[in-house]
Amino acid sequence: MSSQTRGAMVRNSAWLMAGLLAVVLAGCGSDKSTADSYRTSPDYKAQNAAEAEKNDKIGLPGINLFGSDKEGRDGAVAVNAFLWRASLDTVAFMPLASADPFGGVIISDWYAPPETPDERFKVNVYILGRTLRADGLKVSVFRQTQDPQGRWADAPVGADVATEFENAVLSRARQLRLQAVAENKG
Repeated sequence: MSSQTRGAMVRNSAWLMAGLLAVVLAGCGSDKSTADSYRTSPDYKAQNAAEAEKNDKIGLPGINLFGSDKEGRDGAVAVNAFLWRASLDTVAFMPLASADPFGGVIISDWYAPPETPDERFKVNVYILGRTLRADGLKVSVFRQTQDPQGRWADAPVGADVATEFENAVLSRARQLRLQAVAENKG
């Protein structure tokens, strides 16, 4: 198999994975008819004050895939849903190598900006918990440059690049949270 054919297959499989991920994540959305939306309604809060207070402290409970355990805790993903979605939105311009919603890890593949094809970047995003806080997110950025012989070598990344990326994710997560709050009130 030629290297061009192999490269095309890799690119096609990357697009297929990104498409499948998008379909899966689109199915994870909710509307006002779901149980989670009901849990935020005034009627539910009036009838179940203790449970409603617990849900308000946690924020969005996440994606409940496995029901509840004996103590009534959701079998949800243990990462903040707003940070997860914001991270995917922020890294959307790069091809994804891996996305694990259970562990809260997003790993991009190498991306070469069109304006600088002799350098490429890779981003790893780690969501560390269920709260929407700055310390609930860690981003690692890697950079490589290409020499005249076509070999890639690691290159330094500015200290502020990862921080700027984290700030972009946090800003997007806050936007998503405000939209969710506005939709629940409306």
